[in-house]
Amino acid sequence: MEANIKRAARIICQSTNTIALTGAGISVESGIPDFRSPGGLWERFNPIEYGTIEAFKANPERVWQMLEEVSHLLASARPNPAHTGLGRLQELGLLHTIITQNVDHLHHDGGATRVIEYHGNAKTLSCLWCNQRYNTDELEGQIPPKCSCGKILKPDVVFFGEPIPTKALKESYELASTCKALLVLGTSGEVAPANMLPQTAKSTGAAIIEVNVEPTVLTNYLTDIFLQGKASETVTKLVREVETIITESQQNS
Repeated sequence: MEANIKRAARIICQSTNTIALTGAGISVESGIPDFRSPGGLWERFNPIEYGTIEAFKANPERVWQMLEEVSHLLASARPNPAHTGLGRLQELGLLHTIITQNVDHLHHDGGATRVIEYHGNAKTLSCLWCNQRYNTDELEGQIPPKCSCGKILKPDVVFFGEPIPTKALKESYELASTCKALLVLGTSGEVAPANMLPQTAKSTGAAIIEVNVEPTVLTNYLTDIFLQGKASETVTKLVREVETIITESQQNS
């Protein structure tokens, strides 16, 4: 493991363009469970009945029974060392962009400045009828939150049946096709269309560094370096090694 950490750190330090792809696993240690895991949200709330845009339009009050639980989870969550570690890599100029499938805003809270949010962000809400937009702080305590026009607001997250924002899709594929290294953290690599990004990066010669608790579908056929373990512990070690390499380089120059 330590040898792989050193290899990964050297790749990051030598890469001229490194990006990261993150999924639910990076936020589990912040108290946000993977919705697809046993006992997760989709085991208790049928995604067809609660997670589609059609369900929201048909009965937003019902969908907010689920969203209320999600809102409480997100409100209490704080960035963990994996989030702050990626923010530190950006601060050092070694991580260009984070592409995340999460809606929890924790990369921003962890110090990251360049984040592409594939599935939107739960920090804001919009009215599907009059297009007004609100920050969640403006409507704290309102369940379900309502627009000034009287309609129930929808979180600015991508529901099933909605497309990934075009800008996010375009930018992420441009980055994946030009990066020299891709960090994959806390994602199984099975959910489309984000699962195509590692393949795109690999096809153009990028090194794939994977951080996950267990091997995934990516591990055996795409990943160059597999760092098995919790994201917070692994990213902490990786950043520490990167900083050591930078310090040694400065001392020798």
